[in-house]
Order: sequence, then C-alpha cells, then structure tokens
Amino acid sequence: MTSSSWPFENSRRTAVITTRHILDGTPVLYVTHDADDGSWQFLPGTPVTTEDGKVVGLGEMCDRDPTLLDLADLPEGWRASRERVGAPWRREPQT
Repeated sequence: MTSSSWPFENSRRTAVITTRHILDGTPVLYVTHDADDGSWQFLPGTPVTTEDGKVVGLGEMCDRDPTLLDLADLPEGWRASRERVGAPWRREPQT
C-alpha cells in the first residue's frame, strides 16, 4: 500500500490498543476512536482484561485485517461493531 493510498489521518506507525487474542487470530469485531485522546482500540467484541492488552501499530492492524481501512473516517468519539467478519460495520457515537 502506498502512502498516498493510506486513508487514515494517523500514520501507519501510530500506536493503537488491541488484545493478545486479536494478535493470536481472533477477529476484530469492535473498534473505538476515543474522544478524549483520539486513540484507536481494536477489540474482539467480548470482555477483555487489562492483562490482555497489547500495543501495536495501526498499519499492522490494517495489514492483518484490511476491512479496518473502511473505518478510517470514523470520527473521534465514535465506535463501530460487526457481528462477524464479512458483516457490515455499524457505526454509532460512544455513550
């Protein structure tokens, strides 16, 4: 992917939060773009603990799951979820 085709305002090297489960192959089903600091979280959609947390680059997450590129325009303070891989992302403001 060329830098001109990178759709996020954040760089590929931006640190994002995910879980060890995601890095082990569990699909991303829940994404947040936090209002307080603009950070991204890529989660499995099931309960996780602090101990499960991992920090990786945004580009690594998108390389693992190119459908995350569809969320590049998710506003700060919003979240997106889907029922399964291949299902459409549902977007809504975080409450």
